[in-house]
Amino acid sequence: MFVFVLLYPTAVMAGSSSTPDTRSRIVAFGDSLTAGLGVSVDESYPVQLQRRLDTLHYRYRVINAGVSGDTTAGGLRRIPWVLNSKPELVILELGGNDGLRGLSLDQTKSNLSQIIQRLQQAGVIVILAGMKLPPNYGQEYTMGFEAIYPALAKQYHLPLIPFFLEGVAASTTLNQVDGIHPTKEGYGIIVEQVLKTLSPLLDQRAANP
Repeated sequence: MFVFVLLYPTAVMAGSSSTPDTRSRIVAFGDSLTAGLGVSVDESYPVQLQRRLDTLHYRYRVINAGVSGDTTAGGLRRIPWVLNSKPELVILELGGNDGLRGLSLDQTKSNLSQIIQRLQQAGVIVILAGMKLPPNYGQEYTMGFEAIYPALAKQYHLPLIPFFLEGVAASTTLNQVDGIHPTKEGYGIIVEQVLKTLSPLLDQRAANP
């Protein structure tokens, strides 16, 4: 999660063609875990999520707005770009790089709060993806970091994915050699975790358009 990409993100839209795509948009907004560092484009979680949504007959287009190395501060600066994509829903996965760099917990929480507020003010539904840190960062810092996500979910009434890497973190078979970034199979598990939170929302919106 700590490799910088200096180029501005390019949206990866699964199922794109010359025919105008009128489906509502879901933006996967995050860092290298969203961008899919170390795997092919087709193996990233946003593209795998698109395939699962298609299989389940949800008419949504998933846009990959992941940037490797991005922090919450970087994410805050990218809000205009995300809103320009006109999303109905955003899956917000940011903060891991803040934690790995030992940045201020108050600042991380403030940045995430501002991102959420700006998205909600634009009428966007936000799903917040929780993150955790390895224990070597110290108990006080790791517990404080982990607590940011449920606190924000409660404050802003957000659906919460408790831990984005649940079932994948620390697995030698589901992560690449760096021990941080998932493999294709690891991202497949992440997609199923995301769907546990996303599917009920999409069903609710289908029932109450």
